[in-house]
Amino acid sequence: MRQAQMVSTGSYAPDHVVTNAAFIPRFGENVDHWLVENVGIRERRFMRDDQATSDLAVAASRVALERAGLEPEALNRIIVATDTPDYLSPATAAVVQAKLGAARAGVFDVNSACAGWVTALDLAARLVITEPDDALILVIGAYGMSRFLDRNDKKTATLFADGAGAVIVGAGSSPGWLATVTAAAGEYHDALGIYTGGAFRPATADQVAQYGPPVVQFVRKFPPTFNTERWPALIEQALAKASVTTGTRLQPDDVDHYYFTQVNLRTIEAMMTVLGQPLAKTHWIMDKYGYTGSACIPMTLDDAIAQGKGPKPGSLVLFCASGGGIALAASLWRWG
Repeated sequence: MRQAQMVSTGSYAPDHVVTNAAFIPRFGENVDHWLVENVGIRERRFMRDDQATSDLAVAASRVALERAGLEPEALNRIIVATDTPDYLSPATAAVVQAKLGAARAGVFDVNSACAGWVTALDLAARLVITEPDDALILVIGAYGMSRFLDRNDKKTATLFADGAGAVIVGAGSSPGWLATVTAAAGEYHDALGIYTGGAFRPATADQVAQYGPPVVQFVRKFPPTFNTERWPALIEQALAKASVTTGTRLQPDDVDHYYFTQVNLRTIEAMMTVLGQPLAKTHWIMDKYGYTGSACIPMTLDDAIAQGKGPKPGSLVLFCASGGGIALAASLWRWG
């Protein structure tokens, strides 16, 4: 049986660095101390005026392609996970295909907010296993949230950032993808998001005058312990599912690397404590890149590899994500 494996990774962060100190004149307070102590963010990256989400995706993809020794024409499919697309329609993946010159690749976008890349990774694995013509799939998480910020909103302007991460999933003879579990808490669909610009509230002059422009906003609070309460069960389900696949009962101790949504370092620290795992098994990038949504997990994976802290052949790697909606996804892979 044909199996799905990760072939290579790549990432891209824009050159424009915005430190926490840059917000002090705007908000009149030392947001640096609060962000470092409570979230773990020290700086973030914003894209240039002449860049769009697709440009970030293309830059990360070129790195992944080069590392795999592949030309864009070798790709059979491109999946872009984003909730900051270039357009409402068509798919940003189509723009990426054109800019890369990947003429043979079919394309589509996935929007599960910040859980989108893990969800897209699952789709890619299933396609590689079941579709003979899909031997190489480019899976991108891309985030251009700086275009949707109210710069006077302290909660969002200091948190969100831009970036992209990419992985090429290919066909192999040994199992790489082992299991994926998804879940959602749809009752929070109206708590965090960009609520102007879609069919529910079109970006007409009247709607914008009444509700404001398309900007990301926290409408109401999430439970502060949402992730630490929901992620353990999600991980347990993914391990149980993979245990059936491998024929071995897997426990948290068996996982070599954990990569989480990079929204809050304190949450990641708490999760590793809940799982009874050392911090050395995880990695974080929010300190230097801010919160990059659907891009943050592949960017974290690529950064860990670049620092020599990434998975080695045979390692068990678990990705766990949550995002607006609230959408959740956990996926377990064997590396190499």
